[in-house]
Amino acid sequence: MTTATRHLTLGHSPDSDDAFMFYALANGLVHTGGFAYEHILKDIQTLNEWAKEGKLDTTAISVHAYAFVAETYAILNHGASMGGVDYGPMVVAQRAVSPEALRGARIAVPGLMTSAYLALRLCIGDFAPVVMPFDTIMEAVAAGDIEYGLLIHEGQLTHASLGLHAVINLGTWWHEETGLPLPLGVNAIRRSLPDEVKREASRHLRESIEYGLSNRQPALDWALRYARGMETATADKFVGMYVNERTLDLGPDGRASIELFLQRAEDSGYVPRLPKLDFVM
Repeated sequence: MTTATRHLTLGHSPDSDDAFMFYALANGLVHTGGFAYEHILKDIQTLNEWAKEGKLDTTAISVHAYAFVAETYAILNHGASMGGVDYGPMVVAQRAVSPEALRGARIAVPGLMTSAYLALRLCIGDFAPVVMPFDTIMEAVAAGDIEYGLLIHEGQLTHASLGLHAVINLGTWWHEETGLPLPLGVNAIRRSLPDEVKREASRHLRESIEYGLSNRQPALDWALRYARGMETATADKFVGMYVNERTLDLGPDGRASIELFLQRAEDSGYVPRLPKLDFVM
């Protein structure tokens, strides 16, 4: 008797860290049994918006955006992107200034649902966001089109090449504030799916990440296809920052950090009242 195949839609971004994470799953290197995944590559802003519509079975999503879809999706314990002690989204400028200069200023941001935007709100309070595509912000600051820009992705590593100065690193700020890693992105799965399906999908994602970490070079070669012209060494460093043992397992401090981040956002009125968070292990 033939077992029916379970088809799941899987949304993630066309970025080098996500490409590394899903390399094994996208190339048939994870045994998925009766599951078949349709990989849908979209920028994180689109995925955040789609999550509000419940469009995909499982999806990458900003932790900030998750607050608005928590009734529809549960967080997978695997696949998170977290800032560290000395890295994370950062605000840059053409000149060295103090973080206090950012209050009330116009700052280019990569989207109002990004976790970087929420972290900056929690850090400095009021400012005037100017939404721009994430991959144009660094050049806009360098050209003098806007004084400050909030960088995500590889701009965190390459901004100095354009003569830009880091004003504040939000990964460092959050760690100094809480002793925890800054939660940026997670993978989420539709709550209405059967529990067994959610557990199997979680296992497949974990095995894909494990495969990439254990077979780094081929996974990195695959990720370089999505590296927007980054040099290999830069892409390798960027992937290492955001795909690591914590991506494999959030751990108690990772889960606690997500809860604290969203609780502070709720207390500040930036997100709606949240249900109790749960994680698919």
